Amino acid sequence: MGTEGSRKAVALLSGGMDSATTVAIALRDGFEVTALSFSYGQRHSAELAAARAVAKQFGITQHHIVDIDLRAVGGSALTSDLPVPKSRSAEEMSTDVPITYVPARNTVFLSFGLAWAEVLGADDIFIGVNALDYSGYPDCRPEFISAFEHLANLATRTGVEDNGRRIRIRAPLIAMTKAEIVREGMSLGVDYSLTRTCYDPTEDGLSCGRCDACILRLRGFAECGLEDPAPYVPGARPGS
Repeated sequence: MGTEGSRKAVALLSGGMDSATTVAIALRDGFEVTALSFSYGQRHSAELAAARAVAKQFGITQHHIVDIDLRAVGGSALTSDLPVPKSRSAEEMSTDVPITYVPARNTVFLSFGLAWAEVLGADDIFIGVNALDYSGYPDCRPEFISAFEHLANLATRTGVEDNGRRIRIRAPLIAMTKAEIVREGMSLGVDYSLTRTCYDPTEDGLSCGRCDACILRLRGFAECGLEDPAPYVPGARPGS
């Protein structure tokens, strides 16, 4: 994927199915991708290993892992010892902002992506946020993406110099269901066995199958008539 002399872009790559699909879309659209991942104090390293594997699959040679200590901020089950909610229904997921929300995480990540884009001379930043499927995260909404793009063009040299260039925050999955994301990724050759979405995996990287992220992911594959190729703890898959 990608072409010589293609446009430059920064893509945020967590190692999950959404960010992997987003990277595949950026490459399909002819962008020369620099991938950014973050070691932010998350409770597991499985997603960073997945991010490395995804970058390798796509032949991305510029993949940077940035260290940020969001554990110092706290307030989330992903950066603390708070329990991760399990086995919740769609209705329960959609009632409020979940404890797995990391305060201002996407604002922080996009800010790093914006700084990197300025240095690289890239006008496009890709992020795999998804507003559907009950995520409940305020920083995954179209309003947030639009607002950050506006900020980016006020706060950067690229945005304020009169050269016809603008920073674009691209969120190609924003209005897609998990099933639609799976279909798109499969059509682009994403190896979903490499990706990890789980909020509470085992130490050896097996997904729990019961957290909100696993439930939505498994449902997306099931709606496509497919089995999720990622490894799960025994008995975690529906019907197993």
